[in-house]
Amino acid sequence: MNVGQVGEENVAGISRDLCVKVQQYRGTGISFGDLLKEKVVPQELKFSAHAENRIKSRGIEIDKELKQKISDAVANVASKGGKDALIFTDKSAFIVNVKSKTVVTAIDKESFKENVFTNIDSAAII
Repeated sequence: MNVGQVGEENVAGISRDLCVKVQQYRGTGISFGDLLKEKVVPQELKFSAHAENRIKSRGIEIDKELKQKISDAVANVASKGGKDALIFTDKSAFIVNVKSKTVVTAIDKESFKENVFTNIDSAAII
């Protein structure tokens, strides 16, 4: 079966839309792996619902610059093989799942003293 023969159903978990995109990219020099990575691997830092609740309830301000610094720190941790990282700033800290680039929780400076951080394998200070 080739891409042109794919019906509405999924083939091996890949949607028809993705198969059509592959067909559209043929001849452009973009590999299937690059296309798949673009669609499957999140490119931007995300925040879990839990992290968003913590950020709001603890009054943590996240601007574009801080988000970029966290994202850069996550990329650095990923390059060294880290999986779950604690990212420290001067006013807060974030626990991030490196593979999914997802902030899973946030801690304000006031709460640093009260917390024990477990299930992390990396830390970065930004």
